[in-house]
Amino acid sequence: MFFKRGECRAKGGALGFKVEILGATGGIGQSLSLQMMMNPLVSILHLYDVVNTPSVTTDVSHMDTGVVVRGFPGQQQLESALTSMDLVIILAGVLRKPRMTRDYLFKINVRIVRILSRGIAKCCPNAIVNLISNLVNSTVAIAAEVSKKVGTYDPKRLLGVTTLDVVRANTFAEVLGVDPREVGCLSGVTILPLLSQDKPPSSFTSKETEYLTNRIQNGGTKVVEVMPHKPIALTCHWSRRGIIRKIFCI
Repeated sequence: MFFKRGECRAKGGALGFKVEILGATGGIGQSLSLQMMMNPLVSILHLYDVVNTPSVTTDVSHMDTGVVVRGFPGQQQLESALTSMDLVIILAGVLRKPRMTRDYLFKINVRIVRILSRGIAKCCPNAIVNLISNLVNSTVAIAAEVSKKVGTYDPKRLLGVTTLDVVRANTFAEVLGVDPREVGCLSGVTILPLLSQDKPPSSFTSKETEYLTNRIQNGGTKVVEVMPHKPIALTCHWSRRGIIRKIFCI
């Protein structure tokens, strides 16, 4: 499945890793697109989103690398975007806004992830799937159930990306007066920091443990709280098949 540097060819070549980014025009999606364009193991990069896909694709395509990039704007091109991909990264979904509960966010994003997972099961059932869409602990389970129903589920090919929680846990170790680059803190499936397994080994008072646990678990909430305040307005347009066509967050 994975390719060595020597096996990758110049633009237009046949060999290399074919990567699809679903939700490519968001803040994380654009950054990730740039990183994929610079990866020597990637030969083809597909960018999919419901808005701004042509502009992001054009911009990314100007990079002087050997990766061929193609844009797929809109629901009607989802299957074309997914066909024959080796790796699919799912970023699509609604961003959390001030006063938006995690439950409300989940109800919206679970519909999106379910639709995308069905497309993956149909068009590239052997692809590795990396899920980043919030709430990742729950959206991974939804993707797994979709693939189980069609008989394509492989636990080794479905991954939830929770690196952000680990990064926060490492950074917040500043309470100990240590360099975050020297800290290795694990994070459990419920964003529970496993402080007892810190590397290098550290000891915490009960107050420090409570403080760090609360700060790590609510790191995302703190980011949302300092976002520009705007009222939340969600407008969903559905096709006859019940597929979300557009979701606007204002």
